Parts: sequence; structure tokens; C-alpha cells
Amino acid sequence: MFPLTLSDEIAAATGSREPYLPPLRIPVRRIGARTFDFSRQVAVMAVVNRTPDSFYDRGRTFALDAAVAASFAAVADGADWVDIGGAPFAPGAPIPAAEEADRVVPVIAELRAGSDVVISVDTFHAQVAREAIRAGATVVNDTTGLSDPALLDIVADSEATLVITHSLATPRTPYPRPHYDDIAADIARYLIERVERVIASGVPEERIVVDPGHDLNKNTLQSLELTRRLSEIADLGFPTLAAVSNKDFIGETLRADRAARLEGSIAAAVVSIMNGARIIRMHNVAASVAAARMTEAILGLWTPQGLRHNMGEANE
Repeated sequence: MFPLTLSDEIAAATGSREPYLPPLRIPVRRIGARTFDFSRQVAVMAVVNRTPDSFYDRGRTFALDAAVAASFAAVADGADWVDIGGAPFAPGAPIPAAEEADRVVPVIAELRAGSDVVISVDTFHAQVAREAIRAGATVVNDTTGLSDPALLDIVADSEATLVITHSLATPRTPYPRPHYDDIAADIARYLIERVERVIASGVPEERIVVDPGHDLNKNTLQSLELTRRLSEIADLGFPTLAAVSNKDFIGETLRADRAARLEGSIAAAVVSIMNGARIIRMHNVAASVAAARMTEAILGLWTPQGLRHNMGEANE
């Protein structure tokens, strides 16, 4: 009798040697002009912030022409999706809805005129969501867990997909020392309650995406545990979005400033995909697309694009 190998022990503990694949209720989604089969693919969402104080780019894409150029560059780098925001999540003075709309709507309109890419608007304001959808956005990405009840009516009256994100604070206010009894279970309960509210408002479940909200009212240890246990969120059956790029939990883990978090971001994205994420929100698009395709191939979801090595023909 041969002794158990590590892989045998893992298989015995988990009941399977197969990679984890999330039990999606409705895997095939039509979002705008594009169709995704989230049982077999990962969508890469690029980030474009038209704010002077965004946590990562510090206003690099605040000017309209810079934001538009960054959006088209993301598409050229392979992004499936571009997320456009006009107000940061971090605590600070409120941004009036009219000002936020003035920031994001022109970018959305120009990108939509030149591309069929999925466009999401990162907002919690119903007014901004309404104007963004009219301009061509096909997703509303609300990072505040439906803090504006009127937002549901806007989404229900459109064909837009809604991202429901876990967060605890009132928008743009601090939330010091967040506590969770069981972080994955607590977030899952929160998301289920809001999914039920969204469906009751008239938004069908095939237009719902969930995001556990890495770093949003969570400290570094909590975001790390959430990443390890992301399959418990994916088990809810809705496409799970992992917004891990350049977050503070990566910076604190590696003692890395904002300009030195690419490798950590890619690692967090890959682990998230392995644990069921099917949308990754990333700043560095080309590297993230390559990481997503490689992870899909390891999971058996993506066919390698140039099979030659040791395939019976001379290698070139």
C-alpha cells in the first residue's frame, strides 16, 4: 500500500480532484451586445475613474480626453468590460449627483459610440444611473449595497445588469474597525437579502451579479480570508465579481505602495478565479487578461492557442 500523497489528502478532504466550478443558476448572460458563458469564461473589467482623487491613479484620467483614451486603450488591451466611475468610495465630501453625471456620461457616450464593450457605471445614485443607461451603459455597479432605494426602479425599468456589492458604511463615510462573526457567512447573508429585494423590485435574476466587496469596510486580514473563502460567495449561484486590483489589502500584505501592487493584484485575481470569481475588476488590463486566460486553461475552460510543444512535430 503506497502512502497518501498530498494531492490524495486534498482529494480525500474535498471529495474530489476536480477544480472548483461555481454552481451558477444562469451561467449564460447577455449583457448589452455581448454574451458570456460564465461556466466557461472569466470577464476582465477595466477601471476608468474620472475623479481627481481616485485611490489608484490619483486623477490621471480625470480629464475627459484622458478618460476616453483610457477606455479605448482598455478595449484594445482585451478588456471585456469597462467600469467608469465619477466618485470614489473612500470617505470624503459627497459628490452631487449632477456633478457625478457630468463626469461619467460623456465618457460612456463616446465609448459606446466606438465599441460594443460592456460598459458599467460605478454609482449609487439613481439619477446618475438613469443618465448613464441612456448614454449606453449596460451595467450599474453599485458599491454601496443599494443605499439609494430609487436605484432599483431605474434598473428594473431598463435592460441593465445590476452589481450588488457588500459594504456597511453610509456612502463616503468612515467605518472604523469592522467586525464580522464569520466573514463569508455574514457577507453571503447580506447579499442574499439584497438579491431578494432586487428580484422583488422587478429585476430578473439573470441581470444580477454579486460582489463581496474586497476592502470595502474590511481590514486586510478580513479581505485575505474573504479571498480564501470566495467559493462560499460563488456558491450563491450568481456570477461573482472580485474587485481586488491594487487594493490596500495587497499593499499592506506586501508592504507595497500603489505603484508596486501588480504582482499581488494578479495573484489575488487568480486565487479569486480558482475560488469561483467570474468577473475580475482590474487596472492593469493586458496582464490581467493574460492571467485570466491562463487560469481558464488550467481549469480546463480555455483551449491553448498554439499547441506544438511535444505534440509530435518538431518544435519551432
